[in-house]
Amino acid sequence: MSTAKKDYKKITTKSLIDMKAQGEKISMLTAYDFTMAKIVDSAGIDVILVGDSASNVMAGHETTLPITLDQMIYHASSVVRGADRALVVVDLPFGSYQSDPKEALRSAIRIMKESGGHAVKLEGGKEIKESIKKILNAGIPVMGHLGLTPQSIYKFGTYTVRAKEEQEALKLIEDAKLLEKLGCFSLVLEKIPAKLAQQIAESISIPVIGIGAGSGVDGQVLVIHDMLGMNNEFSPRFLRRYMNLYEGMTSAISQYVSDVKSSDFPNEKEQY
Repeated sequence: MSTAKKDYKKITTKSLIDMKAQGEKISMLTAYDFTMAKIVDSAGIDVILVGDSASNVMAGHETTLPITLDQMIYHASSVVRGADRALVVVDLPFGSYQSDPKEALRSAIRIMKESGGHAVKLEGGKEIKESIKKILNAGIPVMGHLGLTPQSIYKFGTYTVRAKEEQEALKLIEDAKLLEKLGCFSLVLEKIPAKLAQQIAESISIPVIGIGAGSGVDGQVLVIHDMLGMNNEFSPRFLRRYMNLYEGMTSAISQYVSDVKSSDFPNEKEQY
């Protein structure tokens, strides 16, 4: 059961480990620009993820694959300028770390130096352990990501729940323990059975953040556009919409159009 929230002036990787030890749940949301980061940070979020989901919600791509390292650095630097308290974690984009550990290190260094981010996130387990080791050896904090890994969507061929079969579940457990052993400070589990996610969270000492992984993990993450209802075309079971901004914003913009057309805006008080 979660304890009362401690007042952290600045969230660090150690803060998250302490939260897990104390039973305090970790809150995490995405952000991709200065204004949204400032709002999210002011609301008390613990972790801001500059996700490669920017490829989808900001650029309109079908997958996360097209976004580049330069584009991730641009989004991350905008977020860092808006965040005072939250830990800012930045996704390494597809193609920037998978094949060559040296390339992975160069990519991570660029993100840290050019964006000011606090940590990087990589998708995968045993397959990318050399890249993770290289980055960690340089003193750069790494958050892992297992389960449904969107950068491998063409390999999976579907966004369905992962690790329902025993063999894949066992590999997931092994990979989670490996990431902990390598030195990752945290781990995201995406779209896996809740019982398996809880089992993993209880078997490792580092915080496990879930998305579509049930309530038995150490924290939760959602894409900001989804949870605020800005995107009305995405409705997975794990998503709770806290607002319906799509309807609210279209209504407001339609009213603005009407007011401009009718010369109602600007009125006398809105002029100099």
